[in-house]
Amino acid sequence: MNCTTCNKIAKKNGKDRKGNQKYKCAACGSVFTTKPKLEGKKLAADKIELVVRLLVEGNSIRSTERVTGVHRDTIISLLETVGQRCLEIQESCVRNVKVENVEADEIWAYVGMKQKTANKQGLGDDEKLGSVYTFTAIERDSKLIVAWHLGNRTEQDALIFLEKLSEAIEPTKRFQMSTDAFRGYDHTVNEVLGTKADYGQIIKVFGKGAQDESRYSPAPCIGIKKRVICGNPIKENISTSKVERQNLTMRMSMRRFTRLTNAFSKKWENLNFMLAIYFAYYNFCRSHKSLDNATPAMAAGLAKTFWTLRDLIGIKG
Repeated sequence: MNCTTCNKIAKKNGKDRKGNQKYKCAACGSVFTTKPKLEGKKLAADKIELVVRLLVEGNSIRSTERVTGVHRDTIISLLETVGQRCLEIQESCVRNVKVENVEADEIWAYVGMKQKTANKQGLGDDEKLGSVYTFTAIERDSKLIVAWHLGNRTEQDALIFLEKLSEAIEPTKRFQMSTDAFRGYDHTVNEVLGTKADYGQIIKVFGKGAQDESRYSPAPCIGIKKRVICGNPIKENISTSKVERQNLTMRMSMRRFTRLTNAFSKKWENLNFMLAIYFAYYNFCRSHKSLDNATPAMAAGLAKTFWTLRDLIGIKG
């Protein structure tokens, strides 16, 4: 669980008298409580379920408002409440995962404004404005999102992300890990995972992009190189193809990640909550044809059956 004040990792700190989990941040010392239950919500259970289903299928806040008739402020309130619950699900349920081959990557988005605009307005130092990156780690065989982190593309955020990954996996299991050539991983993987990871990188070689398409299309990839960083990874298994395909699923499933639209996140917190809901839904509710129509959680041995969306939200009945 990340601190709501400084976004550093916070640890569990008992419960309040209502049974809500309390957390304390080691960095700034703030104590906060999550309230995952849908207390005080006047919407019918069917309406709540419909709102969340539309959000995880790629609808924006305002399109969800038009379809359901639920006011956008109520939708955002639901986003926060369900997002808090899904953050706890990720922390409590995705634990001791048996992994063989993990692929990690970062996907770009922005909050409030583009980074160039934030720099012009003197807001470039605000970590919750401008460009943000979602770090994800996927288990190659089960397709489970083992860990994720919303932050900036820095070595410090890579360290936080890898600490989350270390807490989620089986502590004694050795596994292979692959990433792109982001330099933030060079020392942090060995620092956090130590002898548990046989680690290699994919280095892409790009050609020259076409002049008339350079604004919207990346330069073509004309080749790759594989580099062993630490341990003894199997070189032919060094790959990021699964996690890059997952990046496409994220862009298709969350309106906030759609390029060239005005559906970007206006607040960092709302993006974090939407990510929490998406990853919990992806892991526990969404079936995959490549897994014989099981969910990633079922394939990884974390669940015996499908979770319904009501199970995820916390609605009884």
